[in-house]
Amino acid sequence: MLKIKNLTKVFNEDLSDDLIKTALDNINIHIEDGEFVTVIGGNGSGKSTFLNVISGMVKETSGDILLNDININKLKEYERAKYIGRVFQDPLLGTAHNMSVLENLYLASHKGKKRKLKWSFKREEEMKFNKLISELNLNLENNLTQKIGLLSGGQRQAITLLMAVMNDPNLLLLDEHTAALDPKTAKVVLNLTEEIVNKNKITTIMITHNMKDALTHGNRLIMFNEGKIVLDVKGEEKNNLKIKDLLEKFEDYVY
Repeated sequence: MLKIKNLTKVFNEDLSDDLIKTALDNINIHIEDGEFVTVIGGNGSGKSTFLNVISGMVKETSGDILLNDININKLKEYERAKYIGRVFQDPLLGTAHNMSVLENLYLASHKGKKRKLKWSFKREEEMKFNKLISELNLNLENNLTQKIGLLSGGQRQAITLLMAVMNDPNLLLLDEHTAALDPKTAKVVLNLTEEIVNKNKITTIMITHNMKDALTHGNRLIMFNEGKIVLDVKGEEKNNLKIKDLLEKFEDYVY
């Protein structure tokens, strides 16, 4: 589970008052193990900063982040990667484009493990990767030696998602991971996301600008505005929300 206590992030603290930006304003939230949280909010509301601070990409100004009762504040981004999987908006991020699908999967499977000089593939690993890829229904299982940079955005994002959960992370962060895809491909990747998250019971936070997707996927929804969480619904309350209701709430809080 994830516990956020009094989390604050202020940019440009040393500059003049008009340049100071409070991106996160004393955030407190408790996300239960296995919850799938969708996040919405206007531009500059704090959504991406929230994920960046949790992942360690951006250092918080104050507050605590506890993941399964481990305070990860003092851990660097690469150290947190042992516990956190992440998929970015840009399909070009998260993979090594000049390396093959197989090589990328191998690197992902060894994330957080002690590095060795020896580089080798075991037959059983290749068979495992082949099975995982075949379950994505991308018709790539017989071409694992293809460079991943030559794949379509949807294929690459699906593989990036697979790589992010390969070592059973405690937390999965999805930062608008379908925004760069066409609607048809985005739907495929979102359905795949839901399937993987539910199957592996991974605690997940997904940012999206699409209100329909925010309502359709996940079991909890939060809305950011000016660095604060202004809406937090789950269960039946979330299930009963319609896009019209969400638009009205969005307008009330944001405008």
